[in-house]
Amino acid sequence: MEALEEARSGRGAGGRFKGKVAVVTGGGGGIGTAVAARLASEGAHVVVCDANAATATEVAEGLVGAGWSAQALNFNLASAAAVDAAVRDIVRDHGKVDVLVNNAGINRRGALLDLSAEDWDLSFAVNVDALFHLCRAVLPHMIEAGGGAIVNTASQWGLHPAPGHIAYNVSKAAVVAFTQNLARDYAPHGIRVNAVAPGEVRTPMLEGNLQRTGRTVADLNALVPFGRIGEPDEIAALIAFLASNEAPYLCGSVVEITGAQAVS
Repeated sequence: MEALEEARSGRGAGGRFKGKVAVVTGGGGGIGTAVAARLASEGAHVVVCDANAATATEVAEGLVGAGWSAQALNFNLASAAAVDAAVRDIVRDHGKVDVLVNNAGINRRGALLDLSAEDWDLSFAVNVDALFHLCRAVLPHMIEAGGGAIVNTASQWGLHPAPGHIAYNVSKAAVVAFTQNLARDYAPHGIRVNAVAPGEVRTPMLEGNLQRTGRTVADLNALVPFGRIGEPDEIAALIAFLASNEAPYLCGSVVEITGAQAVS
């Protein structure tokens, strides 16, 4: 994983997150791993959360091996009780949560008549309900601390829907609305809530779809005015900026990062 290799090499942008505790969901691959590596390389203790316990452990061990501070945590994001218990454990062990990155997501493809009810329900359970549960669990601690930063991973498709992905598009549109509403309600407590809306990014999810469709990365690159699709490290850099003290007045923003690509 390139993000882990970067962490092992000792590269990083400094110590913007020194002494901070950061929780990253979907941390076992793609954008989540890059975010975990970026925050850890800048001084945070990172709690790497993923539905796959083995990959979460691999990422956390890689970060620790690079000299950074991290741990793996596996729990059901769609369960309020499991989320509450996980956050209680984090606060018990570390005293706080400074940064929450809600990055976990799934993509059930198809137009409405091609989807099952299970596809629809699971899309919202992972892409939306998990944010509800995690933010409800973390916000009281951030309020008590006098502030914090939450960054949600939305999607360009939540703003400009692509055909044949209604469950994903609508759930990511809900992430956008959730972000804006949460920011309005909790900005008075010093809590900044923002979202990133990536276009196509080279992740395991994208690579799996390429195998399914027979398309290539070169095919996708040709659709992007910048000349190529995005890399997880580039999304991680934006998320780290939004979570850092370098963005003190950014709150309620949804930042597209697409290489100027229009939805096709």
